[in-house]
Amino acid sequence: MKALHIDNTILQSRLFLGTAGYPSPEVLGWAIEAAKPGLLTVSLRRESAAGKGQDFWSIIKGFNIPVLPNTAGCYGVEEAITTAEMAREVFKTNWIKLEVLGDDYTLQPDPFRLLEATEQLISKGFTVFPYMTDDLVLGERLAALGCDILMPWGAPIGSGRGLNNPYALKLLRERMPGETLVVDAGIGAPSHAAAAMEMGYDAVLLNTAIAKATDPVAMAGAFAQTIEAGRAGYLAGIIEPQQSASASTPAIDKPFWHQEN
Repeated sequence: MKALHIDNTILQSRLFLGTAGYPSPEVLGWAIEAAKPGLLTVSLRRESAAGKGQDFWSIIKGFNIPVLPNTAGCYGVEEAITTAEMAREVFKTNWIKLEVLGDDYTLQPDPFRLLEATEQLISKGFTVFPYMTDDLVLGERLAALGCDILMPWGAPIGSGRGLNNPYALKLLRERMPGETLVVDAGIGAPSHAAAAMEMGYDAVLLNTAIAKATDPVAMAGAFAQTIEAGRAGYLAGIIEPQQSASASTPAIDKPFWHQEN
């Protein structure tokens, strides 16, 4: 299966793994080992607020997996830009997953501030991975600003609802064939991730579905397998649903067990 490239980096997996909310650093480490993710995402604001600090960064860096810092918890443009600049200093990377939230209840991205922050960060040399809704026009505007990667939500962050709007997600994939598209947020079960990959999405970003599972390590392994299976199914060519039945075995005259006397 062809590897995923971002900039000049080859990612070894199409599973992107968040690092927040695990029962302990040990469980996080075991989950990373089971998932074998292509990327690890880290929230500078939330992890620092939890008191993990430099020890946490050292653990993450020890896995030698590309790190994608994010601006989780930011609601304003300047706040997001400042967080991104701090993350660049800590992780020595121009990659940033840009979150600019607009609603406390759904944690839905603010499309207007997202566009403004994206434009400014790109001018500062960042490779922006924008966390967005599944809106096609927003995706096209972000691509026009210079985003080669888009991260539409499947459902609100941490909700576990899966793919709330398959039509919109399929439309994004069909209309933006040249973009790297990653379903981010709302995934709750391995089947949700498989469905996204079967649509032709390039990767899936997970956090809560693994971190809050009864057995995070086993769940990490399950997601790793199902993302590979979903991608393989997409590449193999999934049949179109039909309105009527179609016999898989052709009927030619008489059953093979019927013998003439």
